[in-house]
Amino acid sequence: MIDWQGVYPATTTQFNDDESLNIEETQRVIDMLIKDGVDGIIALGTVGENCSLRAEEKRDVIAAVKEVANGRVPVISGVSQFTTAEACEYARDAEKIGIDGLMVLPAMVYKSDRRETLAHYKAVAQASDLPVMVYNNPVTYGIDITIDMFEELQGLANIVAVKESTADTRRVTEMFNAFGDRFTVFTGVDDIALESILMGCTGWISGLTNAFPQESVALFKLARAGRIQEAVEIYRWFMPLLRLDTIPTLVQCIKLAEQVMGRGSEMVRAPRLPLVGEERKRVIGIVEHAAANRPTLPTDI
Repeated sequence: MIDWQGVYPATTTQFNDDESLNIEETQRVIDMLIKDGVDGIIALGTVGENCSLRAEEKRDVIAAVKEVANGRVPVISGVSQFTTAEACEYARDAEKIGIDGLMVLPAMVYKSDRRETLAHYKAVAQASDLPVMVYNNPVTYGIDITIDMFEELQGLANIVAVKESTADTRRVTEMFNAFGDRFTVFTGVDDIALESILMGCTGWISGLTNAFPQESVALFKLARAGRIQEAVEIYRWFMPLLRLDTIPTLVQCIKLAEQVMGRGSEMVRAPRLPLVGEERKRVIGIVEHAAANRPTLPTDI
């Protein structure tokens, strides 16, 4: 079993104003997150705009993330490709680069059926010796990796974890009831994070941690320690921000929040565009209000 636990921000990929890749800034925001106490890094997930990067850019980003992490925390890369063959190739390259694991998504664009989805995951898992986290997000990607599908996947020793993003906290309990501790279960939906942690998730893959890492770490630690009332107080303060992780423009919202907090740039790569008008004002207002009313964090966790 892989001892992945704690708060893992789904980190952003930083771009220059002309949409070119900014490796130096990408490393800077990740270094700040590690110094602020996060337990691991998810690079090139949805928030990292994986599908907007060219093949060579993806390799450059994960190499840069590995370099800046420098062994301080585990580094896991998203695997978000259009074909199974491309996903397998990426898995092999990621292993050569030396990162710690893979978070595998279903193949993009095509909505595979049960048989095809299982074949994809099995092929990618067998393409390298890296440990694999299954990213289950039917809300966004239209494919639900169900309990009975995990029954088949559990036979592959290096499929070790799941990012549970069905938005149904009952699924967490069903995973534990079906498999015990066979899989490490992460919650992947920010605005049900506390509920999911209380149901047994040992990790939280979070978008808004990019802007407010210390509060995220404190919330997680308090919940795991059973200090529920203290966790609830932070969670209630956090909720307007966490809601930004559950809407179609989550990437733009999170990057704008980073910019407001002096941690990154709101620049995204087309077809995404930075927020404008009332929507931009609304997000800035939420972030600024949260920043002005930050909770006092306990020092004994």
